[in-house]
Amino acid sequence: MARVTRAALIQCSLNERTDAPIAQIKAAMQEKHIGLIKKAVDQGAQVVCLQEVFDGPYFCAEQEARWYEATESIPDGPTIKRMCALAKELKVILVIPMYEVDLPGLYYNTAAVIDEYGEYLGKYRKHHIPHCKPGFWEKFYFTPGDLGYPVFDTSAGKIGVYICYDRHFPEGARELGLNGAEIVFNPSATVAGLSEYLWKLEQPAHAVANQYYVGAINRVGREQPWDIGEFYGQSYFCDPRGKIIAEASRDKDEIVIADLDLDLITEVRNTWQFFRDRRPESYTRIAESLAVAR
Repeated sequence: MARVTRAALIQCSLNERTDAPIAQIKAAMQEKHIGLIKKAVDQGAQVVCLQEVFDGPYFCAEQEARWYEATESIPDGPTIKRMCALAKELKVILVIPMYEVDLPGLYYNTAAVIDEYGEYLGKYRKHHIPHCKPGFWEKFYFTPGDLGYPVFDTSAGKIGVYICYDRHFPEGARELGLNGAEIVFNPSATVAGLSEYLWKLEQPAHAVANQYYVGAINRVGREQPWDIGEFYGQSYFCDPRGKIIAEASRDKDEIVIADLDLDLITEVRNTWQFFRDRRPESYTRIAESLAVAR
């Protein structure tokens, strides 16, 4: 019997002013996303992934300590508890990207994974943290991730997460493949004029090199007063051959639904045996860099 997973991505625009109280912004964005999650489940979605820091604006456009108030503990904070209850109610697997506090002053860009029984399975913390123009001042907010590249075994397949800027680095994408990922979600916040030309290049390349599905999510709209550019949407799924199989528009809230045939992964790997033919002992510069880091 074929293993087919119906998966969904949600791209969404901000529905509150950025100068509103942070609790108000979070509450409004959560309500908006919950409505979209329910619509995705009505369409048969078994797993749903939201966009980067889903319940706020992309506040990294400025460097202001007030946004530290947006952090929550994972899994003990109220949002993950709420999402666990929602997952159980709807019988859906959820990938929830959030702003996490570990200790006061120690904050991460994180995604939690929850199964359809409402059980928290674990989290991924974004490894690669940009700090560059125009308005991507993430080192002011986020500590580099320290939990490796976990893969979560679910009824919808083996799920990995890679967050936004991570996608520019093939090493972590390969780690996810070696750890058994069948579906890798990449929740993002990225704007036209900076990365759009890479949007449909890098992630299909990761899918081809590692022979898994990729779900790429981007938010939509312009966020004032910063207006660092247009978040251009175009969330999509691509298959292990790098073919885009479902795609959203660039300018509106939208749910992307795709049926992912997980058996295609084996078919592709039996044709292109990249994992067999790797030569890690020959990648000496990578090994040297690792030795220096240690």
